[in-house]
Amino acid sequence: MSGFGGRGRGRGGGRSPGGRGRGGGRGGFSPGGRGGFGGRDGGRGGRGGGRGGRGGGRREGGMRPGGMKGGTKVIVEPHRHEGVFVAKGKEDALVTLNSTPGVAVYGEKRISVEVPPATGETVATKVEYRVWNPFRSKIAAAILGGVENIWIKPGYKVLYIGAAAGTSVSHVSDIVGPTGAVYAVEFSHRPGRDLLGVAKQRTNIIPIIEDARHPLKYRMLIGMVDSVFADVAQPDQARIVALNSHYFLKNGGHAVIAIKASCIDSTAAPEAVFQREVEKLRSENFKPIEQVTLEPYERDHAVVVAEYRPKKKKSKE
Repeated sequence: MSGFGGRGRGRGGGRSPGGRGRGGGRGGFSPGGRGGFGGRDGGRGGRGGGRGGRGGGRREGGMRPGGMKGGTKVIVEPHRHEGVFVAKGKEDALVTLNSTPGVAVYGEKRISVEVPPATGETVATKVEYRVWNPFRSKIAAAILGGVENIWIKPGYKVLYIGAAAGTSVSHVSDIVGPTGAVYAVEFSHRPGRDLLGVAKQRTNIIPIIEDARHPLKYRMLIGMVDSVFADVAQPDQARIVALNSHYFLKNGGHAVIAIKASCIDSTAAPEAVFQREVEKLRSENFKPIEQVTLEPYERDHAVVVAEYRPKKKKSKE
């Protein structure tokens, strides 16, 4: 006996594998059609089976598998952060220009938008954007949290410490574009394999599977960079950032650090932890510029932006 099957044979068709309810088996959670938990062998006019059902049949409009439905319904506008865009449709979303059209990195939604033909051309071109999920990326969460500047722009060279499987790294790769570069450092080998897979399709990502505590091991792979982003969730995170910055970050460059309070000191208040980390950065020639908490996307997280070895202003005599 299966599920909560009703008694009669039902109005929409024969017996379904999950009982004998209306419309091809309302009883039981049987495999098959989407509407009304029914089986596939439900009749056409039933409440859950076939094409004419309520909730069954084909999808129209809205999201398609693999992406948001673009075209005339979605308008993409530049964000105030260079290289980042906002898709305005039924719901607004943060997006980046996909440098590998047709390919999703972590199952994110993609939006195709038609661009009007340029002067002298007759055919409109399609441009693809990738939705940037703030629940899976600290940088996206900081942007939506109102950070003044992320210091990641087209043409920038970025050292990304704590790259994991390449989720955020792929969006940074979209922003810096073909003229920029992302040096992605990840210590763990399991996500490192996924990172290598992402880097195979994106030529501006240089994957480095190495411990960020020992930057001398990969000093031959990295030149001077414009900014450092770190998301390593380690107690000595400030020291790791400072060590890498001394080797690779140019004077006047910037460090953007995602701090997870519980990883540094789970007994202290998050605000006290953030303050201590800022003081550590100050002692390493950084000048803190701003701090943004990542609520509601991440709990007890903050992003700190600091300038490295700022140029001293000449005093007026």
